[in-house]
Amino acid sequence: MTGFLCGGAMGFDTLAAEAVLGVRAGNPEISLTLALPCPDQHLRWPERAQRRFEEVLREADEVIYVSPEYHRYCMLQRNRFLVDHSSLLITYLTRESGGTAYTVRYALKQGVPVINLAMDIGID
Repeated sequence: MTGFLCGGAMGFDTLAAEAVLGVRAGNPEISLTLALPCPDQHLRWPERAQRRFEEVLREADEVIYVSPEYHRYCMLQRNRFLVDHSSLLITYLTRESGGTAYTVRYALKQGVPVINLAMDIGID
């Protein structure tokens, strides 16, 4: 079994989860676990993004909430959870600040290898 963890954020996380679900359709040995900061993280998103997220949520093999409700640090907790339960981090990092940049630095500090797809396609 090959398991993928995804943080469930809008944008790259949603695309990555959809890609895993697409590959899983032809390979039952692949699983998708969503590690989410809290149950209502998506409720302030645009309607289209909410619908995409809810579809991914329905199709996921497992959903883990790192906090029962939103609080100031639940995104940080989610990001650390992802790193602490991963053997490889795949990201799309284009900035040196923010939550993704923090998570990449944390992963490297923890010895988790990082693949930055933005660098691999030549975007700085």
